[in-house]
Amino acid sequence: MGIHRGHQARPLEWLAEKFIFLVSLTAILMVFLIFVFVAREALPLVLGQMNSAAARPVIAAKEMDKLKPEELRTYLGLTATEFKQLDKEALQALMEVREEEAKEAPKDKDATLNTTEWRYLFQPHQWSDSRPEDRYVWQPIGRIHKYNLVPLIIGSLKTTAVALLFSVPLALAAALYVSQLASPTMKEWLKPAIELLSGVPSVVLGFFALMVLASFLQGAFGYQSRLNAFVAGIALGLAVIPVVFSIAEDALTSVPRAYTQAALALGASKWQAAWQIVLPAAAPGVFAAVVLGFGRAIGETMVVLMASGNASIMSFSLFDSTRSITATIAAELAEAVFGGHHYRILFLIGAMLFVVTFLTNLAGDLIMHRLKGRLEGKAK
Repeated sequence: MGIHRGHQARPLEWLAEKFIFLVSLTAILMVFLIFVFVAREALPLVLGQMNSAAARPVIAAKEMDKLKPEELRTYLGLTATEFKQLDKEALQALMEVREEEAKEAPKDKDATLNTTEWRYLFQPHQWSDSRPEDRYVWQPIGRIHKYNLVPLIIGSLKTTAVALLFSVPLALAAALYVSQLASPTMKEWLKPAIELLSGVPSVVLGFFALMVLASFLQGAFGYQSRLNAFVAGIALGLAVIPVVFSIAEDALTSVPRAYTQAALALGASKWQAAWQIVLPAAAPGVFAAVVLGFGRAIGETMVVLMASGNASIMSFSLFDSTRSITATIAAELAEAVFGGHHYRILFLIGAMLFVVTFLTNLAGDLIMHRLKGRLEGKAK
């Protein structure tokens, strides 16, 4: 008798397989669609179709008939669909509104600048109403909108760096101890206890940092700003520890026991075997844990929103208040005018964050496979 395969022999297994495939495909499609949505909202800004100038050239409403339809649509800042829906009287009313707005426009020399241009987003600029040292300014609310992204990028990097410097050594040390040195009874208690931290909501960690950790660290180090990148980074590290620990511990545990037994047979101590044999053998998995920890840290919102001070200051000091990209999106998106330049800027930095995370994970994956290949003798 031949062996029957396929959905006719085992219909339930075939349906289960197809269902799992569809669920996996849907998850991938949802991530892709989220990125497409974010990128679409930021696209007008990327293509230079937005203008945030507070004072713009004005065309009198009585000269509307002299303009071509496309020129009129561009002048009023309307989409093609919106332009078609408006009659001549409505268009003339919009032009009259533009005339009235021009009378109230600021006379500042910076009022004519389109601050959504790339040079104002990333390069320094001396604003007429700012101090000489304030050349990188994020100030989306005001008569002149300033959208320099450098303070937000520096703030995100500072909190992420502190979080990784605090969490990675602790997580790796705990993973090494639990997987190689702890007794079976101790391991049964320690591993679930550490992994339980991942179930703590980030808002609870943020509240703990705001009410307890900030005061304690200020008293210990004596800095001036109570909420700063250092406090946010330490609190963020508490959220990163279980992620790095769990993946690193699995990688260390998966190293064949023969490696440890051979080292012990040659006279090495358990600590020497763990540090010099097991840890290098698990390097790809440990590196993957650190990369995922980086992604968790740079994408966290609530902790940095509550504990960083939320001041977009251009400073490299860890003890100054700061503001991250994620906290900016969370704090300002609900107040931004739909379709406006502030709204587009927030989606732009969201797309940037998505791209940075994707490239980091991609680079981490390539490096991890290269390390794995070297350990297995497949690459030099």
